[in-house]
Amino acid sequence: MSHAGVVQGSNVRILIYLLFAIQLISMGAMEMSGPFWPVHLRGLTSSESIFSFASIAVYVGPMLGIILTSAFWGRIGDRYGHKLMMIRALAGLSLTQLGLALSGDIWVILVLRFLQGAFAGYIAPAQAYGVSIEAPSRRARLFAILQISTNVGSLLGAVVGGLILDYATFFWINIIASALCAVCTVVAAVTLPDVPPVKKATTVIASAATGRTTSVWQTSPLLSLLCVMGILLLARMLPQTSFSLYVSSVFVVSNSVVGLCYGLLALGFILSATAWSRYFEHLNQQDTLHRMTYVVLGCIALTAIAGVTRNAVVFVVVYFIWGVLLGATTPVLMALISKAADSSQQGHVLGIAQGTAQFASIAGISIGGLLSQVYGLQYTYLFVCLAYVLALLPVVALRYWPTRLQPSQVPPAE
Repeated sequence: MSHAGVVQGSNVRILIYLLFAIQLISMGAMEMSGPFWPVHLRGLTSSESIFSFASIAVYVGPMLGIILTSAFWGRIGDRYGHKLMMIRALAGLSLTQLGLALSGDIWVILVLRFLQGAFAGYIAPAQAYGVSIEAPSRRARLFAILQISTNVGSLLGAVVGGLILDYATFFWINIIASALCAVCTVVAAVTLPDVPPVKKATTVIASAATGRTTSVWQTSPLLSLLCVMGILLLARMLPQTSFSLYVSSVFVVSNSVVGLCYGLLALGFILSATAWSRYFEHLNQQDTLHRMTYVVLGCIALTAIAGVTRNAVVFVVVYFIWGVLLGATTPVLMALISKAADSSQQGHVLGIAQGTAQFASIAGISIGGLLSQVYGLQYTYLFVCLAYVLALLPVVALRYWPTRLQPSQVPPAE
């Protein structure tokens, strides 16, 4: 169960909107510097090899930090409360951004970026806190809202960062980001109510035949759901490194059209995610995965069209519809993952899910770049199509996984 009863009625909606605003501002603050790190690093070294390494490590570092620590911070949140972990993460973002503003050494910057992921990692505790106050039936909508806030923050942050860089230096991007995260830290500490952690039930699920106990990972589809989410994210990230080169070379269009295509994917997600969550939120796991099969089939068809078309208008339309379908993937799967876990383990499981997402993103970017180097740009979206075909297999298999009894539903031992 959740602690939705601690906060009642319209107050829950207000808190969800507050979580949305905090995540939008803090993630937007992080993304203000996102597109411009290579520009900044270029001025810090004359070595091409160091620059090439640093321009990759500056993005991979935070992801690696999240992968290594998200499950740990989730366990701490389960024990001491997720609000405390949100405050810790926001304070970590503020302090590391301040350090990045003051640092002019390329190696110190890379260390700080790693620490930013390791000590911050805001998204997972925000999700776990939201789960603790929201009704279980509305979790898909919760995850959709929080992911929309991240996407909108990313889009707005990149624009604001560009405007700052047009009139000031990179130093001010990081200083402003640090200040915004500090404000978010204070707002979260003052306005969000404390929700006590769920005490772990001392129930044991035993096999009638063997009398042996089994863990939640053995008796639930958590691992398979994480696998599905990871493969879908990997497929989404495969064209990341080669996207602009692919569009400009295949369709011979301007940079504005390239940016339009990229933005339409995010726009499709933003416009559709809450509608998809409403559609899925009252379905059980089997029905959800049954319908998810058709979503993945749609992604297979769209990416196949993207891979064979040489018409820019068709490609633009396909990218927007693909974004609409993506709104039915990660938020819905995160809701299934959350429901499959006990209430006392939400922070741990969602931390693992966040680490899985980061690992899948790194793998997708790396594999996509390697494939484009080896086989050429022309096969980019056909590889994405094949990755979706691979994701279809565990989705179909999970449709026949029996729904796990929650610990509260397990009868006590006689």
